[in-house]
Amino acid sequence: MDLSRTYDAVVVGSGAAGGMAAHVLTSQGMQVLLLEAGKKIDINQELRSMEWPYDHPRRGEMPPGSHAIRHNEYTIRQPPYAKKTAFKHVYSYVGGWGGSDYVKNILVDEKDHPYTGTKYAWVRARLLGGKTNIWGRLALRLSDYDFKGKTHDGYGEDWPISYADIQPYYDKVDLYLGISGYKENLPQLPDSLFQRHNKLTASEVMLRKSLKQMGRTATPYRAGVTTDGVKNKYRSKCFGRGACSRRPGGCDIHAAFDSPTGLIYPAMDTGNLTLRTNSIAHEVLVDPNTGKARGVSFVDSQNHRTYEAKAKVVIVAASTLESARLLLLSKSRQHPNGIGNSSGHVGHNFCEHVMGPGATGLVKELVGRVPTLDDGKPGGFYVPRFRNLADKQPGFIRGYGFEGGGGFNIFPDGAWDAPGFGGQFKKTVREHAGAFISMGGFGEVLARYENYMDLDPTEKDRWGRHRGRRRGQGDPHRRMVHP
Repeated sequence: MDLSRTYDAVVVGSGAAGGMAAHVLTSQGMQVLLLEAGKKIDINQELRSMEWPYDHPRRGEMPPGSHAIRHNEYTIRQPPYAKKTAFKHVYSYVGGWGGSDYVKNILVDEKDHPYTGTKYAWVRARLLGGKTNIWGRLALRLSDYDFKGKTHDGYGEDWPISYADIQPYYDKVDLYLGISGYKENLPQLPDSLFQRHNKLTASEVMLRKSLKQMGRTATPYRAGVTTDGVKNKYRSKCFGRGACSRRPGGCDIHAAFDSPTGLIYPAMDTGNLTLRTNSIAHEVLVDPNTGKARGVSFVDSQNHRTYEAKAKVVIVAASTLESARLLLLSKSRQHPNGIGNSSGHVGHNFCEHVMGPGATGLVKELVGRVPTLDDGKPGGFYVPRFRNLADKQPGFIRGYGFEGGGGFNIFPDGAWDAPGFGGQFKKTVREHAGAFISMGGFGEVLARYENYMDLDPTEKDRWGRHRGRRRGQGDPHRRMVHP
């Protein structure tokens, strides 16, 4: 890397946004420097999607001394969650899902990267590609119910764009990702350019038929997983035999989209991309005469030295909270409150999503059914929003959806709770193995100025940067879908 030159653009962050920025700019002949705070690892060796549980010394679980924060800990304790814990390594709740050992080098260690403030489950992955290496694969389009929410229900502000404006770009992105799904023609959930969808299981088909009678839809899971293949030598199409349902995420044949194989490696093939990992941006530098960005100051995480990268354009794509943190850290005479923050809104109006409430049911008609091969899919079904569309629900605005699945898995659902012992226990587990169906709800958090993150005035990370601080939960009802 030549830091004496001025690049056409420097991009901070290599996840979905940073990878796309680097890919598009280099394809147009621009010279781009991509800075990633984390390391580059052999992601295929980490994920090992085809490894059987019995081939792992702990059936996929992390070693002793490692701990994934549980949901109750987020509820009861205050950040930083790894403080004063006896565990050597602490990870976000995602590390507590099945196959936690496969993500121990992907998720950040909360002991090394603490944050302060009010209660919040912040999932971070500091490596090339960021969380695209382990994302949940659900790929949905926003609609005008999202872009024009104020017009629909009077709360907040409308986006300055509509679905019609962004649809052509959705179409372009679909060709990069490869979206498996089924056309439903729903105004609240626009269809993508779908590839072959994964078939619903017996219980999922029954749910779809039942919901149809209620005017609702259970559609096959819309996944950013190519089933027909894409024009990319670094990715393979899905053959439905991996560990999708048994791991926090990730795919070592890269049928599931990830930024490195989907965007960054093709960008590097152009010869126009320079990649520097272990580079922690701590300030967007500005021209003292114009106040415009002129580059980025960053710290090498290995030698702790500070460097400057010069560029005509700076693109900040370091995740929602880390991008806000970097803007707030970038104070100067022209930008005393942080660059881009003359309105005082940087870090505010933070919109999470509500997740967690769910249910599991037993489909009695399927007890004793002959087993079928239902494992290896990226997801089961998705029930899109059905509230506050044509009707107006009393007490809340906007809506929520459900993700779920049913069918036979490598580890039968309900086995933990099945009664009995020995032969009778095994018989009960086998008979009920494909008869359970589960779903979990996901709701919208309304944008409020009082819901925000800022910089901790006293606590700093190991590289001397002020830590991010989560602030302002307020009324728990107003934090969800209530006005």
